[in-house]
Amino acid sequence: MSDLLRAPAEIKYAEELDWLESVDDHPKPFSWRLSPKMVRLFVLGSERSDGLDREISPKWFGDRSFVERSIVTLASDRGLLLIGDPGTGKSWLAELLSAAICRSSTLVVQGTAGTTEDHIKYSWNVSMVIAKGQSRESMIPSPIMTAMETGAIGRFEELTRSTSDVQDALISILSEKYISVPELDSDGIVFAKPGFSIIATANSRDRGVNDLSSALKRRFNFVRIPVVTNKKSEAEIVRFRTEEMLRRHRIELDVPPTLLDVLLQSFADLRASAAAAGSDDEKLESALSTAEQIGVLEDAILHGNFFGERSLTAHTLASSLVGSLARREPEDLAILNKYLHGVVEPRSREEGGSWPEFLEGGREAIATLS
Repeated sequence: MSDLLRAPAEIKYAEELDWLESVDDHPKPFSWRLSPKMVRLFVLGSERSDGLDREISPKWFGDRSFVERSIVTLASDRGLLLIGDPGTGKSWLAELLSAAICRSSTLVVQGTAGTTEDHIKYSWNVSMVIAKGQSRESMIPSPIMTAMETGAIGRFEELTRSTSDVQDALISILSEKYISVPELDSDGIVFAKPGFSIIATANSRDRGVNDLSSALKRRFNFVRIPVVTNKKSEAEIVRFRTEEMLRRHRIELDVPPTLLDVLLQSFADLRASAAAAGSDDEKLESALSTAEQIGVLEDAILHGNFFGERSLTAHTLASSLVGSLARREPEDLAILNKYLHGVVEPRSREEGGSWPEFLEGGREAIATLS
């Protein structure tokens, strides 16, 4: 695992998954490696009432009902569609569910405007076709077809970014549970094995790009993942992800709780400002998600480690926040400048602490970018 830049969940948590499988005596649907109860426990972490001999750490922070509905859907014959704003953890939840259910989370199709039917069905090895003709050996199965053949979970990221032709092809797969290969005279149908399902994700901000047809919607159960606004839950997510990042970079550094509070409060303030804005021009282009908070904190930690005094400061945190959120110029810079003068400046006078340094760092960053 140390040789991988980012290990998939089934490799990263292999030892934990092995242990859960060894003690799992609950009924399992199809060819699932873990029972639904153990899948939920793997994703959300264990509690004392679970009566396990070891603690299982939580890996996704959110409402239990979202995870349970997702698991129940995958145990049925319907696909699962996770919908939410950018950075709400849809893809991470899909990866964790796939890893726990079938130990394979990498059978992924990335939806884009350039995604074709070949990406979800099959293509051909041209050199082998020229040499030996079309056969199963010369066919290149898509990740979705591989999932069908092995009874695993196939994943489709950003479904609404793909065209209607691709979405129509997915309807057939979800309905009939097979893919026809007309180029082959014999063995021309690939049937799905028990356990096959699809987890798709969709960005709620892409509404209108390629809307899902009513026929495709009927083949999915929808689970809407909201933006985390509870400060305690958000702090847990940020802390969990930051600790992972520090281990990956082999950095020994403690994030001061006061600076974490400053980061969380800043995003809460900016979200409130966006909610009260009268038009899109008065909102930051950023979704202000938890994932973006983690990105801001990671940027500040790495900058301080490589170019500072190997510590996290409010000045660096503010600089990273401005640099990460100012995507449009001059609109985003004006919004951030208004926030610093209208909210942070009075707060730094009244509360002190890390806010004055945070204000100074933000002003300097805006001046540099202006």
